[in-house]
Amino acid sequence: MLTAPPVPPAGQHRTGRWPRPFRLLYAAALVHDLGFHVGQLAVPVLAVSLLAATPGQVGLLGALSTAAFLLIGLPAGVWVDRLPRRTVLVSADLARAALVGSVPLAWWAGWLSIEQLYLVVLLTGVGTVFADVAAQSYLPELVGRERLVAANSLLMGTSATLQIAGRGLGGLAVQALTAPVAIVVDAVAFALSAVILRRIPAGPPRAPSRQPAGGFGRQLGAGVRHVLGNPLLRPLAVSTAGINLTMQLTTTMLPVVFLRELGLGAAALGLFLGAGGVGALLGALTARPLAERIGHGRALWLPGLLVAPLGGLVPLIDGGAMLWLAGVGWLALAWRTGVGNVIGVSLRQGSTPDRLLGRMNATFRFLLTGALTVGAVVAGLLGQYADVRTSLIVGAVANGLTWLPVYCSPLRTLRRPPESDPNA
Repeated sequence: MLTAPPVPPAGQHRTGRWPRPFRLLYAAALVHDLGFHVGQLAVPVLAVSLLAATPGQVGLLGALSTAAFLLIGLPAGVWVDRLPRRTVLVSADLARAALVGSVPLAWWAGWLSIEQLYLVVLLTGVGTVFADVAAQSYLPELVGRERLVAANSLLMGTSATLQIAGRGLGGLAVQALTAPVAIVVDAVAFALSAVILRRIPAGPPRAPSRQPAGGFGRQLGAGVRHVLGNPLLRPLAVSTAGINLTMQLTTTMLPVVFLRELGLGAAALGLFLGAGGVGALLGALTARPLAERIGHGRALWLPGLLVAPLGGLVPLIDGGAMLWLAGVGWLALAWRTGVGNVIGVSLRQGSTPDRLLGRMNATFRFLLTGALTVGAVVAGLLGQYADVRTSLIVGAVANGLTWLPVYCSPLRTLRRPPESDPNA
């Protein structure tokens, strides 16, 4: 049984248990993340090993997997604020199960192509847009705003643990069973997640006074203005988007480096990426005590400054000792990202009223995941027209500067984030 942190949920007495709806959301995330990390490794390995994809095609595949956030990311926030969030989550999981499941079916039938893979990752990304925005908007309703840091720490710590297990399992499954078989795990996980989410009790309808007012464009603009006009949220968005872009420059080209340049197998790639999961887990576990000791603002920028030199080890990846040193650098970068995710997401949720949660999260996802799309495109271009090492070098250097937007803002010395009236 999950045990609760010392702060009780809103409107409830102190209890030793999380509310049942959150436990179901957590269980669904547990299943979904395990399958997701297996599939995230298996898809590019499939493209490189079975479809002979070029670095440019691998970059395009990575870009298409997140392109939906650029295409519909902002409108999705308006729709999520209008629809029951549980319904959005269940529908998104079922759609993604069907899409991902089409890949191994096509392979078994003998007509899998890179074009189908492009289409599947693009449409799966559409489902991910709605699922991510709905989940982050649903959380304050399920646990109360006083528990957001603890709930996000638990969710992201678990996700990081599953990143270790999922990518390690994915590497072994690809090595032993081939990539298409490993992708089956992803499809089954989406379907099972939908079944679990369906068990969350439907909440009462939201009061009419809290429904978004105005036309579609006006509602969309309100979310954008809330993020970009807020002196705390704006630098957070710029910094985190920079982290995503620079990390993607490395992640996109790692399959090419491992499988072609170094001649290492998918299992080694999975273990290396799993080191990032270890770092993200440590970040999620240390985020809360770190923020309480040095303040939320310093916990957002100081880790970035500290790990910048270690991040420079990643482009030096090679066989032998350099593989281990690069793994240490990758772990350090992931630790910094894990800390920032817990504190940043909690800051966003706690400082936004309920009526804007969907649009605020959609605006952030548009910016942050859009940065992943740009990073994948740039990585593909650098890998195709320069070399894959150039992408790793540019990513490491630029990542070492991503703490500056927070440092040069009011967030720099913020002890605790201000809390918004949920009914404002």
